[in-house]
Amino acid sequence: MGGISIWQLLIIALIVILLFGTKKLRSLGGDLGGAVKGFKNAMTSETSEEEKKALEDSQTAQTSQQAEKKPESKDKEQA
Repeated sequence: MGGISIWQLLIIALIVILLFGTKKLRSLGGDLGGAVKGFKNAMTSETSEEEKKALEDSQTAQTSQQAEKKPESKDKEQA
């Protein structure tokens, strides 16, 4: 009743193709695909950088904890 039928969509697509041409639509689709791909890569690399920082922080914390424990064990051995 109030929806768009398949025939109406086909007519709209035909008008768009006639107005812009297939070459321009193809380049527009390629540009849009490249933008989406770039966005996904940026999100992935941002997440990777955050994970690397968190891993480095945890390793630094573990190293400092181990460094604190070593003098205590040496003191016990000397006593």
